[in-house]
Amino acid sequence: MPNQGQPGSGTQAVWAGEGKNGWWGATQVPVVHSVAFGYTDVDVWQDAALGRIPGHIYSRNTNPTVFAFEEKVRLMEGAEASTSFASGMAAISNILFTLLSPGDRIVSVKDTYGGTNKLFQEFLPRFQIKVELCDTADHEKIEAAIAKGCQVLYLETPTNPTLKVIDIARLAKAAHQVGAIVVADNTFATPINQNPLALGADLVLHSATKYLGGHADALGGIVCGSKELVARIYHYREITGAALDPMAAYLLLRGMKTLHLRIRQQNESAMRIAQFLATHPQVSHVFYPGLDSHPHHEVARRQMRGFGGMLSFMLKGGFNAVRTFLPRLRYAHLAANLGAVETIAGPPVTTSHVECTPEERAAMGIPEGLIRYSVGIEDTEDLIADLQQALP
Repeated sequence: MPNQGQPGSGTQAVWAGEGKNGWWGATQVPVVHSVAFGYTDVDVWQDAALGRIPGHIYSRNTNPTVFAFEEKVRLMEGAEASTSFASGMAAISNILFTLLSPGDRIVSVKDTYGGTNKLFQEFLPRFQIKVELCDTADHEKIEAAIAKGCQVLYLETPTNPTLKVIDIARLAKAAHQVGAIVVADNTFATPINQNPLALGADLVLHSATKYLGGHADALGGIVCGSKELVARIYHYREITGAALDPMAAYLLLRGMKTLHLRIRQQNESAMRIAQFLATHPQVSHVFYPGLDSHPHHEVARRQMRGFGGMLSFMLKGGFNAVRTFLPRLRYAHLAANLGAVETIAGPPVTTSHVECTPEERAAMGIPEGLIRYSVGIEDTEDLIADLQQALP
């Protein structure tokens, strides 16, 4: 029977945000490079400037191409509103500096992305914002930290690069009991595999550079949530200026057309690769939430529709084995990125946590000999054969 309800995520990835936009019949969203937008009537111009009617006045604030991208992600995350940024870190920093003031307190986990952790450890304390970072796997300790009072609970799940999974619904409930705003980084999962807002989060963010764009050719970030919260963040962003470029928005829009197909392939390949690595004699540990052996597998099964295209693993022989292994890979870029159509591999020391010292990585539970492996859309059998020939 025809689907009379909400369209599926694959249909949304193609069509959402691209309705009747008045672009002279163009079937693709054009790139609107104009910095400013003119009006012949001052009253209409003022109404558009104040947001009383739809319209654009200046591309640091809003832009038609950028708006189409924001709408697509908004609809896929089931949110009331969204706003975009020049990069994923711009999204994270703008959210935190909008929501937090001197004397406030934020609770998060130890092994977030390295740039996020730097905000927690280096930048927020300079503004007298208290930060408590908890063991990611210990939900009781996180709940105890929340119960002491906080303004923001910041979650990242699955985490980068150790693929820990956090129970969003459980911790969001605890946070809301003390009036905190729950922010969830959904970059690794994407809206195809997980929707944090439906699980109780107040805001969901993405480094759109990664899976949303999917082709490693455009930087961007986005946050989705309630109209009230997003309006506050948008106001901070329009004044501080970390606006998404229209050309980048176009590339992200184009990449999202195939998001559901890419994620489907990456989910399947990552699971098979994780299973292969888990049985290899030279691999000491595999981190992938789809494996039954993963300590958070049941939480992942409950809140995710797919386990994602990211995994990490450790080789016997430590970092020396990593040095030997990585250059042998034929079907992987050795680069500081993830979520692209090509497979990408590297250690945290040069990728996710390059900004951190060895001591800081150790405190976050990130081994120096870890390999982060972002599965591309290549044939699964070729990727497994490549890993097999490259393993020491």
